[in-house]
Parts: sequence; C-alpha cells; structure tokens
Amino acid sequence: MRLYSRTLASCALAFGLFVSFGLGNRASAQGWKAGVAKGIITPETQVWLAGYGSKRPPDGKLHDLWMKALALEDPKENRVVLVTSDFQGVPKSMSDRVFEQVKVRFGLERRQLMITFSHNHCGPRLGDDLIDYYPVEADQEVLVREYTDRMVIKMVDVIGKSIADLSAARLEQGDGKATFAVNRRNNREAEIPQMIADGIPLIGPVDHSVPVLKVTRANGQVAAVLFGYACHPTTLSFKTWCGDYPGFAQLEIEANHPGSMAMFVNTCGGDQNPLPRRTVELCERYGHMLATGVEEALKQPMQPVSAGIVSAFEYVELPYLQVVDRGQLQSLLLDPSPIKARWAARLSKHLDRGEVFSPTYPYPIHAWRLGKEMLVIGTGAETVVDYALRFKKDFGAGTWVCGYVDDMISYIPSRRVWEEGGYEGGSNLFEYGRPALRWSGEIEDRISASVHLLVREVSINK
Repeated sequence: MRLYSRTLASCALAFGLFVSFGLGNRASAQGWKAGVAKGIITPETQVWLAGYGSKRPPDGKLHDLWMKALALEDPKENRVVLVTSDFQGVPKSMSDRVFEQVKVRFGLERRQLMITFSHNHCGPRLGDDLIDYYPVEADQEVLVREYTDRMVIKMVDVIGKSIADLSAARLEQGDGKATFAVNRRNNREAEIPQMIADGIPLIGPVDHSVPVLKVTRANGQVAAVLFGYACHPTTLSFKTWCGDYPGFAQLEIEANHPGSMAMFVNTCGGDQNPLPRRTVELCERYGHMLATGVEEALKQPMQPVSAGIVSAFEYVELPYLQVVDRGQLQSLLLDPSPIKARWAARLSKHLDRGEVFSPTYPYPIHAWRLGKEMLVIGTGAETVVDYALRFKKDFGAGTWVCGYVDDMISYIPSRRVWEEGGYEGGSNLFEYGRPALRWSGEIEDRISASVHLLVREVSINK
C-alpha cells in the first residue's frame, strides 16, 4: 500500500512539474524560434556626422552606435530578419549590396529582410545618402566610401549571427505611450516652451503610441525588446557620436532587463520633432520617457503572438511632378543655396554623359504577417505620420507601420501634406539628390494601393 502511495505521489509530482513547466515556459509549444545579434558601428575615422547640411567632423562620443538584428522562424522554417541601426539614412546603393549578399549566403529573399535606420542625426554619413548636402572634399569621400564598405560587411555578418542564434522563443506584443513628439508643421518651435508652460494645447496630427514586441527565450530570459515611435531623432545637433533619444531609451531598457537587446524602429516620424530640443538633458529626458512607455507595456498583460510568418515585398514606382531639364539645372548652378548649386552641377554631369532621368523612383514596401496577431508594414524613407494613422485604421490592432526602411529616399508626404506644401511636401527633393524638385500629388494613393495589395497577399484568410 505504501509503495502504491509513493508511486502515486511520484506521478503527481512529475505531472505537477510538467504542468508548471508548461504553463511557465510556453516557448516550445508556441513554435517560434528567435535569434539576436548586434555590432558596434561607431566610426573610428573622421567620417562626418550626417544631416543638417554642413561639415561636421566628430569631436567624441556620448555612447556607442549600434546595428542590431532580430531573426524569427516559424515551425515551417519560414524566416524573416529585421535590422535596426543608429544610422541617419541607409541609401539604396548600400542596402542593395546587403540584399544581394544575404541571398547568396543565407538564402534570404528580399521579402524576408527589412533594413531600418533610426534617422539619427548624430550618426555617420553613408555612401551617397544626401550626397549634395555636404561640401565636396576628396579625403572625406574616401573615408565615407571605406566606412560604407565596412558597414556592408558588418550588416551581413550581424544578420548571419542572428540566424545562427535561432532557438525556441516566445513572442508577445503590447502598446505603451510617450508624448514628447510634436507635429513640427503645425507648431512653431520657438513658441512651444511657452505654450507648454501656459497649458496651451499643441496642434496637428501625432502618433504617440509605442508598439512593443518582447522576445523571451525558453529559459525565461528576455532576448529582445523591439519598440517603435514616430519622431525625428534630432534633439541634438552637435558633433558628438550619440544615438539621440532612441539611443538613451535603448540603454535604459537594456539596463532594466540585463542580457536583453533593445531595438528601436522609427515608425512614421517624418513631420514629427522632439520639442523643445538642443540639449543633452532634454535628449536623456525623452529617452527616459520612451523607455518608460516601453516598460508600461511590458508590465501589462501582453498578447502572445502565435507562430507563423508570411512575408511580401514589392517596389511601387512613385512619379515626380516634373523631371528637371538642362536649362533648369544651368540656371541653378550659381543658386544662393550651396546644396542646390551642388545638386545642379552633379546632375548636369549626368546629362553630359548622355544619361536620361527616370520620371519615377522605385519605392520599397514590405508586409509581414506574424501569427494572427501582428502585421508589420515597412515603408521607405521619411513617411509622415498620416501613413501610420491611415494604415493602423485600415488594418486594426496589432499593426506596426514603419518608415525609414531599406532606402533613405526623401520625405514622403501624404496627399494632405503635399497640398499644404511646406518643407516635407514642397519642392525640396533636390536635398536628397533626386532629379526633380517635387513628387506628384498621387504618391499616397500609389503607396496605399501597394500596401493593401501586399497585406492581402500575406492575409491568413486569403
């Protein structure tokens, strides 16, 4: 009788341990595999800081800059890899090289890899991104070319390491909030501190949501915390390497969760600024506010993401309003704007070689369906906030809308912003080296049609 009791007790204990393990650790049952990897990208040479249209040689660093990768695999061995980085902008001439190499080395198709950049203005120049923005100095062009070559190698390596790191994982998503992003088109920067002090509401569309994806290993260790926010990382404008507010947010999150890797994606912040700005203290404050929004999401019950990956990609041709001709370029060779004059001179040389400017630009769009609960839309360059608000309304809860993907093309205005004009919607494409001054007003419709097509393609109900 005692032997039977001991046997029954042993079975009960074993069953209890099984149930406890199963409830406390569902990574294997959920079916996901995840892998992470990262690498430092802080330049060791005097590559200038990107952005702001001026010569900015570095004078030191507040913290290192990073490139990070998250690989996901479902039970059918479908894979995707997301790369995040502290770059200001990754040009097509660089990302295309990465796409080509990862296809050969790891078998990843274009639809399976999304390369994002935070649009950090305290990061380094890359390739021909914003090529006419900077004074032409031969030594600097060599440094940029050499640094870009190293970053192609680094990115391919980090992607490979994330794939090699794949192991059982659990995915959960949630949402937090941060309120420091301000629509810069509708609020004058100089007036904002007093408006805030007086309690006067700021105006214009914003997206203060902070989407969060938590990736947990089978042993309970948090492997990655992916989060997004719609805002320019332009708190700082000095000559010191720094990840701006996303950099400080990632450092805080990783300190809160030792052993984890925090990853930031800029959702659709083309017309959003952190305001007020221009001090390290404000930058740290905004980083803390964003990290707090992430932590709030992590503390709430998060929604498990069921295993399953469907990915799609296409280029949509975005038309220019009017391609520039030789006469227009000749008239701008002595323009008071040094950027416009350099642009006119460079494009004139293309015409001298017999080249013809395309009337459109290939715009990259991704759609990833992760399980039944999560849809990731990736859009190139500086999409304004209207795109995020529109697609989240169209596709519902669990929709992430990421800008700054694959290619730093230019500002991508919505129809509303295009009609209003101004910096993001007007005749400023010369700053990005495009062979036109302005987009056609139909680009939002073209982007939306492509997004809807790709979302149907990855739909679980198709």
